[in-house]
Amino acid sequence: MARLILSRLLQLPIILAVIFVVTFALLLLTPGNPFDRNPEKPLAPEVLAAMEARYGFNNPLTFLGKYVTNVVTKFDFGPSLQYRGKQVTDIILEGLPVSAGLGVFALVVALVLGLSAGIIGALKPGSIWDMSSLIVALIGVSLPSFVTASILLTVFAGLLLWFPSNGWGTPMHVVLPAIALGAAPAAYIARLTRLGLADVMSSDFIRTARAKGLSTRAALMRHAIKVAFLPVLSFLGPAAAATMTGSFVIEHVFALPGLGNHFVNSVLNNDRFLTLGLVLVYSTMLVVFNLIVDVAYAWVDPRIEL
Repeated sequence: MARLILSRLLQLPIILAVIFVVTFALLLLTPGNPFDRNPEKPLAPEVLAAMEARYGFNNPLTFLGKYVTNVVTKFDFGPSLQYRGKQVTDIILEGLPVSAGLGVFALVVALVLGLSAGIIGALKPGSIWDMSSLIVALIGVSLPSFVTASILLTVFAGLLLWFPSNGWGTPMHVVLPAIALGAAPAAYIARLTRLGLADVMSSDFIRTARAKGLSTRAALMRHAIKVAFLPVLSFLGPAAAATMTGSFVIEHVFALPGLGNHFVNSVLNNDRFLTLGLVLVYSTMLVVFNLIVDVAYAWVDPRIEL
C-alpha cells in the first residue's frame, strides 16, 4: 500500500503539469484578451502590448516557467485580472471553504439517501418501495442539477419560504444547495447499491448463511452490504472531488461565493491567472480523492491487490 501511495504522489506533479500546459494552451487560443474588455473603446496596440509584456503573456514559455516556480516555491498563483488588487491565492482561500463545506453536506446527503434507497429496495425486491426507489433514482439521474436546483428554489424558497434563496453563512443556506448537488450522486449510489446487493444476495456464502438460520435482513446487513459497497466506493472518488469543489451551476443559482462561481467568472472574463489556479486546485483534489478511494477499496476488501 505504501508503494501505491508513493507511486501516485510521484505521478501527481506530472499529471498536474500536463493539465496546466493544456489549460494554458486553450486559454491562449481563446478569442479576445483579458485587458481589452470594452469593444467601444479598444486599447491602443502599444498599450495592449505593454500590458501583455507586464504579465508575461507575450512569451508563453517564459510565463510557464515563472508561473510554475512561483506556485511551487511561494504558493503564489499570481494576481487576478478580474478582481483588481486581489491575489488568486486569496480568492482560492476565501472560496474553498464554501465549496468544500457545500460538497461535504452534498456527499452526506448522497450517501444517506442513496444507501437507504438501495438497501430498502434490496430488502424488499419487487415491492412498492423497490419500484419507488428505482423511479426516484431514474429521475435523479435524468434531471440536470440546474433543473433540480430551480425546482427546489421555486418551491421551498419562493413559494413556501422555508429556506433562503441565496447567500451563505447559516445552516439554512446549505440545505437546498446540498440537496440539489447531492441528488444526482444519490441516484447513482442507490442504483449501484441495489444492483450490488441483488447480486451478492444470490451468492453462495449468503445462501450458506441463510441456511444456518440467519435472516435475510441480518445476512444483508452483516455480510452483503460490505461487498456490495465496493462499486459505490469506486464511484465516490470522482463524486467526492466534484461535490467537494462545488458545482458551477449550483453556486451560480444560489449565488454562493465558492470556487465554482469564481471559475465561471474567470472563464467569462478571460482571467487567466484565476482560471489556471482553480484548474490546478480542482485537478489536485480529483487525483487525491481517487488515491484515497483506491486505498479505502483495498481496506474494505483485502483480496484486492493494489
